[in-house]
Amino acid sequence: MSDELLINVTPMECRVALIQNGTVNELFVERAAKRGLVGNIYKGKVVRVLPGMQAAFVDIGLSRTAFLHINDMVWPRNQATPNVFELLHPGQVLTVQVMKDMLGTKGARLSTDLSIPSRYLVLMPYGNHIGVSQRIESEEERDRLRSMIERIQAEHKLPGSVIVRTAAEGIDEASIVQDMCYLAKLWEYIQRKQKSIVVPSLLFEELPLPQRVIRDLANEETSKIYVDSREIYGKLQEFVEEFVPSMTESLIHYPGERPIFDLYNVEEDIQKALQTRVALKSGGYLMIDQTEAMTTIDVNTGSYVGGRSLEDTVFKTNMEATQVIVRQLRLRNLGGIIIIDFIDMQELQHREEVMSQFEKMLERDHAKTKITQVSELGLVEMTRKRTRESLEHLLCESCPVCQGRGFIKTAESVCYEIFREIMRYARAFESQSGFTVVAHPSVIDRLLTVEAPAVADLEHFVSRVIKFQVENLYTQEQYDIILS
Repeated sequence: MSDELLINVTPMECRVALIQNGTVNELFVERAAKRGLVGNIYKGKVVRVLPGMQAAFVDIGLSRTAFLHINDMVWPRNQATPNVFELLHPGQVLTVQVMKDMLGTKGARLSTDLSIPSRYLVLMPYGNHIGVSQRIESEEERDRLRSMIERIQAEHKLPGSVIVRTAAEGIDEASIVQDMCYLAKLWEYIQRKQKSIVVPSLLFEELPLPQRVIRDLANEETSKIYVDSREIYGKLQEFVEEFVPSMTESLIHYPGERPIFDLYNVEEDIQKALQTRVALKSGGYLMIDQTEAMTTIDVNTGSYVGGRSLEDTVFKTNMEATQVIVRQLRLRNLGGIIIIDFIDMQELQHREEVMSQFEKMLERDHAKTKITQVSELGLVEMTRKRTRESLEHLLCESCPVCQGRGFIKTAESVCYEIFREIMRYARAFESQSGFTVVAHPSVIDRLLTVEAPAVADLEHFVSRVIKFQVENLYTQEQYDIILS
């Protein structure tokens, strides 16, 4: 698999697209006015303890207080879970790290179990174990890395737990030592700063998006890293030479006049990723609905009838859908609970092949995923770790007309509401004054045509004259009834 990273920079925002085999699979957006907080370390103060939730609200200097649950705190795991009041009290000063950005109306999610990443390692200062990424499958390589970390920690007297990242596979000891020393110095710096700054304050800020994606995503499969900003290219050159020297030749400045995202059709894929319907090459399609509670994905055969039988058509559509679903999960950054409704298959072997293919596709996802079960109705229930806002929430806002519902009342329904409201007014006001209805053009048009007989009957019933006035600025659901 050949990977490319496209880094598009403007004064307002930075966008990074991960291209795999010519297809956009992931997109990262960071805006100058609203940078992500995940990974940042703060010195904060407990504002309120919530015993019923075993949690607390912590002020870290943001617009909303952040949330800290007891499960995200450091305490001896060989003991029973303590009461939150045993660990926290209002006014207490804490060093915390952001695990999840502020999403919607929710504040950031915090942890006191700090983790500081580098290219090959993650340092967890308060731990005492060594872990190796599960994506490194070779037991021989896992043992090599584990014993190397133990030896380096003992020689240099370095603190805490160390997690070996996937990028460390096959890396020599000198590079690992360099990473370990960097993390140790960074932790010493954070500790010194803790003692001198006021509360609440930022102790450590995660790297900007371009450096972060190179650190986390660039690997031996990354053939090219294109940057369309000369200034950022210069900064990335320094970063790569210092931390990822193997990527030096892959880093390329793109000076072309045609925008790099246009060249790779990224802009088109972004627009498609904001749509509910996703077409499959076979003629089938997906319907993706993202709500506050969960995301649902429905697979349909559509116009595809190319199989030898109905079962064969369904099987081929489901197999194609597994690849497209995983790509959409990554591209849209969908998280939380996800329910997938594959088309029903009669043959057990087909069902098993589809699930096997789906799980294989999910192995490429950088976010942590878990398939919980296949329900009795054949629905695949899964979760995907959410640390930042989805593409839709990042780029869009609720429609001011439908208020995010995705639909509005028909002109017919609004007309009948108006009739009922006029009848209420007629009973409430004894005056013989008439009524003027102010509404959207489509509603007024229906009142004067299709509903004209009903209007005449209503005038007779309430013994009042009803007039109409068009207001182009109203939405279809808005109207006013004025006593005239």
